[in-house]
Amino acid sequence: MGSLEEKKIIICSLLLAGFLLVLDQITKILTVLYIPEHKLISVIPRFFNLTYLNNPGAAWGMFAGQGKLLLAISAVVFIAVIYFLRSLTEGWPERYFAMFMVLSGIAGNSIDRVWKGQVVDFLDFYIMDYHWPSFNVADSAITVGVTIFIISSLFRPQEKKKAEFVMHG
Repeated sequence: MGSLEEKKIIICSLLLAGFLLVLDQITKILTVLYIPEHKLISVIPRFFNLTYLNNPGAAWGMFAGQGKLLLAISAVVFIAVIYFLRSLTEGWPERYFAMFMVLSGIAGNSIDRVWKGQVVDFLDFYIMDYHWPSFNVADSAITVGVTIFIISSLFRPQEKKKAEFVMHG
């Protein structure tokens, strides 16, 4: 990928990450201001509610009360993704978007951990009788980013394999 093209993709990815980070923080602020803690507001009955929960841990409440550890892990992952960005993306545009989505999610939940000591969750879904744990925009950005990265990794050739194919093919 050319340098100018790569810069354009990085700028667009940064803009998306910035938008997601702002959206995450605004939705969390609105949740805290307008939804009493633990109250369910039915949006689509038996499928989707808004609620306000404080999560002192990570996904599904894992590592509850270990905010400093989770913040440290988040910082290490954030720095590692930035440091290894070019090798992680291998020049594929969707992988830049995926990695910056993950970074925006890490930043959004880290902001909560620093300022509140816990993360605000407010999206509450049911699938038939299964209740999915509540989550937020940052969690969604991480999940979608990781999913895009995995799909890209499965369907896009890796640079190393392309080079080996050219040499032997």
